[in-house]
Amino acid sequence: MNRPMNISMKKLLALLAATTMLTGAALAESVTEKTGVNSALGVAPTTQDFVTEAATSDMIEIEAGKIAQMRGTDAEKKFGAQMVADHTRTSADIKAMIAGGKLKAELPSVIPSAGQSKLDDLRNSKNEDFSSVYDPMQVSAHEDAVSLFERYGKSGDNAELKAWANKTLPALKHHLDMANKLDTERMRPTVGQSNDRR
Repeated sequence: MNRPMNISMKKLLALLAATTMLTGAALAESVTEKTGVNSALGVAPTTQDFVTEAATSDMIEIEAGKIAQMRGTDAEKKFGAQMVADHTRTSADIKAMIAGGKLKAELPSVIPSAGQSKLDDLRNSKNEDFSSVYDPMQVSAHEDAVSLFERYGKSGDNAELKAWANKTLPALKHHLDMANKLDTERMRPTVGQSNDRR
């Protein structure tokens, strides 16, 4: 039983050692954050990784929210509108911290291919399948965001960003609750529930 654990630990240590040796552009996200290793271990992301992840999440949430406003049920349209508003605000907060010199990090300028693929799936879904793509996507995205903000809020290395992460966390938890409710309700439609996708 110890042997498989040792093999896994060896792989993890090798991955961590490899990431230590990797260097790249300022916007390159560390392998441990990108692969979920940091999240699984409860390790705080670097400031750059946090900014990259948060800003990327904001861009995806804004675009997904716009799509939901056009294609979703009434509940999804309302949720999508709130995601556009809230994630536009968090994007502005991060940009202001960088512009004000309180935070040294670079913002991503494009949505990475994995995020773009999720948005493409959303855009290309049939109307009757939209909820089954959008709702679980929102649950997963907000689970990831809550983990990211909790980890940085607990152990991040930039005091201002750490305070902001902690201040923003309750809203993300509320988003997660709302997404879970959407996903649960999708599984059990009730009489009188509007599925109007105008």
